Amino acid sequence: MNKLKIGIVGCGAIGTSLAKEIVGPLSTQAELVGLFDIDLVKSSRLARSLSGKKGLCAVSLNALVKKSGLVIEASAAKSSYLIAKTALQAGRSVMIMSVGGVAGHIKQLVFLAKKNNVFVYIPSGAISGVDALKAAAVSKISSVTLITRKHPMSFKGVSFVEKQKINLSKLKKDRVLFFGSAMQAVKFFPQNINVAAVLSIAGVGIKRTKVKIIASPAVRKNIHEIRIVSRAADITTRTENVLHPDNPKTSYLAVLSAIATLRQILQPVKIGT
Repeated sequence: MNKLKIGIVGCGAIGTSLAKEIVGPLSTQAELVGLFDIDLVKSSRLARSLSGKKGLCAVSLNALVKKSGLVIEASAAKSSYLIAKTALQAGRSVMIMSVGGVAGHIKQLVFLAKKNNVFVYIPSGAISGVDALKAAAVSKISSVTLITRKHPMSFKGVSFVEKQKINLSKLKKDRVLFFGSAMQAVKFFPQNINVAAVLSIAGVGIKRTKVKIIASPAVRKNIHEIRIVSRAADITTRTENVLHPDNPKTSYLAVLSAIATLRQILQPVKIGT
């Protein structure tokens, strides 16, 4: 059986977790053929940590894409569209983790994927209910609202919050930082709100999906509540995420969702819509 050749772009917490999964439990079905990061120290460090794997560090994005069958983007929202576009144009399938960066370019990605007979994979990430949302979208959806609660320090360094001159360290009660469309949320909170982008793509679009972001000093987990009103059903989900042990800005479930998606790509039986 031919193994799926996988290249990873971005060697932070998510890229590292996926690389270890590929060379470990998935090694009978997949092969890690390349790592690329604009910070060469990160890619070199990860390559060295994967015992027995040599020649993994790619000198450029194009070099990594060339030798891959599937490219996994695990970098940042500002780069994800370029990475996805580059992979698809070269006739490679792509899995996108930084979904906020491609939410406004889905039509272009669909066109390139169809043209080159390849696929775009977008994991559910740190939320539950995406299957139900996709099913409801077959009928008619009236509204989709995401309410996200995180500890105030999760928003440290976010320029949108800094402009409001909010002292995050001194918040004693919940503070609504933002309420508006997913399009605006993705723009203002690119490192915090990938889940809004996933919901938008699966449901009613980036302009109609509503997002409320709350800084809550009482919480220690990233909490996402989703409320869907549709002809098929009224759906409410709540996901309380444990933070990734290596990167507190990332939910552990988001990484596991990517691994689950990768496993589904490799398996002949597909579960879920």
